Amino acid sequence: MADQRRPQRSTGGSTGSSGGRGKPPARGGKPDGKGRPAAGGKSSVRASGKSESFDKPRGKAPAGKRPVRKGDWRKPVDKQATRTADQAVYDGPDLPADITGQELDRAVSAQLKGLPEKLAARVARHLAAAGLLIDEDPETAYQHTLAARARAPRLAVVREATGEAAYAAGHYAEALAELRAAKRMNGATAYLPIMADCHRALGKPQDALKLAKSPSVANFAPEAKAEMTIVEAGARRDLGQLDAALRTLELAPLTSKSRSSWVVRLRYAYADTLEAAGRDQDALAWFHRTHAIDSDQLTDADVRAEALEKRLG
Repeated sequence: MADQRRPQRSTGGSTGSSGGRGKPPARGGKPDGKGRPAAGGKSSVRASGKSESFDKPRGKAPAGKRPVRKGDWRKPVDKQATRTADQAVYDGPDLPADITGQELDRAVSAQLKGLPEKLAARVARHLAAAGLLIDEDPETAYQHTLAARARAPRLAVVREATGEAAYAAGHYAEALAELRAAKRMNGATAYLPIMADCHRALGKPQDALKLAKSPSVANFAPEAKAEMTIVEAGARRDLGQLDAALRTLELAPLTSKSRSSWVVRLRYAYADTLEAAGRDQDALAWFHRTHAIDSDQLTDADVRAEALEKRLG
């Protein structure tokens, strides 16, 4: 049976050229302004008004100690390894030269204007790269958003982008944490369907149902409301409540004349739940109804219908 997880991304997001996509890595040390932490280099102390270099040790070092050499970080090996891993997150994946950051929606770019110019440009490029990759390579998109967040962790638009990319990459706990942070910053409720679905993915359908009953859901646009309905029905199925899942979907506009993707997804979810409930004939009819409006082939409704037809003989 098809899993009803993964609703479409919220429409008010932050990643990509025209819409939504949005955990601070523990940074070991302060960056030097060039995207790298300050290296050890030569370490010197003041002696009689002169700098005494320790590049070459003089005499025998005390037991258990050694003089600081060039490039020495003055930290144990395990600490240096952690710093290197964190630095890799801060640097992020390579940025293609043709991604300038201008690809971002103006509303997203406007939220970066409070940053220094060079910093804003770097964050914008990582967000734009994430938007271009989120469908075909969500893990790399997520790494781009982590690099953006390492530089601007106090911007809601960046936290939102990190959350949506984490969700797309299957990092549900991280996605939930990031979207909660974004919601605290800007009060937006558009993230609720994805947050509810993250609860489902983490084995907490009751928490998903709590979010589905949030008062703000009543004021959602049709697409967002449909996504929350699909997640709510999925949570009911997780709890073994197939009848309640069907009732939830039947309250949605399944017979809408719209051919929008949210109607396609609602119908598909209903057909899938009917089949799970053993109502094969009804399920077949709704798979056909789904396929009839699924011009973009968002679902495999035609394949599911064909399989049912063979089974029913």
